[in-house]
Amino acid sequence: MRRRSEPHTFEERLDAQRLRLEHELSRVPDGQQRDTLVARIDQLQTAAEMYDFLMTREDAAASR
Repeated sequence: MRRRSEPHTFEERLDAQRLRLEHELSRVPDGQQRDTLVARIDQLQTAAEMYDFLMTREDAAASR
């Protein structure tokens, strides 16, 4: 029977995806594919920042 891994948080999944893309980026020469990877990494960073902002606001609202 296959063992299931522990559930990962949204933040952990974003970080894992970003690390995977950064590793891939180191092996890709300049060009359109590299530009696409850089844009995707930027999107993941923005998503992480937005998630952090929203969770901070949610925590503040819950403590009122």
